[in-house]
Amino acid sequence: MHGGDGYGLWTLVVLNSAVFIIFAFSFTKPKSPRDWRSLGAFSAFVVALFTEMYGFPLTIYLLSGWLQSRFPETNLFSHDAGHLWNTLLGWDINPHFDPLHILSNLLIFAGFIMLAAAWRVLHSAQQAGELAVDGLYARMRHPQYVAFVVIMFGFLLQWPTLPTLVMFPILVWAYVRLARHEEQAALEEHGDRYRRYMARTPAFVPRRRSRETFDHG
Repeated sequence: MHGGDGYGLWTLVVLNSAVFIIFAFSFTKPKSPRDWRSLGAFSAFVVALFTEMYGFPLTIYLLSGWLQSRFPETNLFSHDAGHLWNTLLGWDINPHFDPLHILSNLLIFAGFIMLAAAWRVLHSAQQAGELAVDGLYARMRHPQYVAFVVIMFGFLLQWPTLPTLVMFPILVWAYVRLARHEEQAALEEHGDRYRRYMARTPAFVPRRRSRETFDHG
């Protein structure tokens, strides 16, 4: 593989991975071991993604026989062909402007906005020794993990690979486990106040409208 085909660009692998990991770090400010595990899992996903996007196209290589039989006129090792949804759906348009790519960019952007918004509320609550129950936390109990899942799903729409397709459900499961551990810790610290918050607020999927406002007292 070489740069002319859009691969072997390891500097881009490092730079893109670093940018997204630093973004995530700046929005989450990990402190506890759980925070670092959460960021570490996301970082592994990002590195695997950009390694295939700019380094070595493992997925294209493994599927090349099947893909070549279905799309004999396509240069499979061009960068455009790496947008597999575009190739598989037979869209004859620039993959950077196809509907899924546009949707993926919106999801990734929205995910980082969610991370930033959730962090502001969580940090303020931690500083005051209170529960985080405002903003996104008034609609769901774990917006930070939902944000990571939204970002990863956005990347899958843009550049699906076998490693990231395998990693995605595993990471979703890992985030659910981390969320449950956090809830146990919150129950031990805040007791009935957190139980009332749990009763009013969904874990991951917000309702159309919140129920009554949670009492901070």
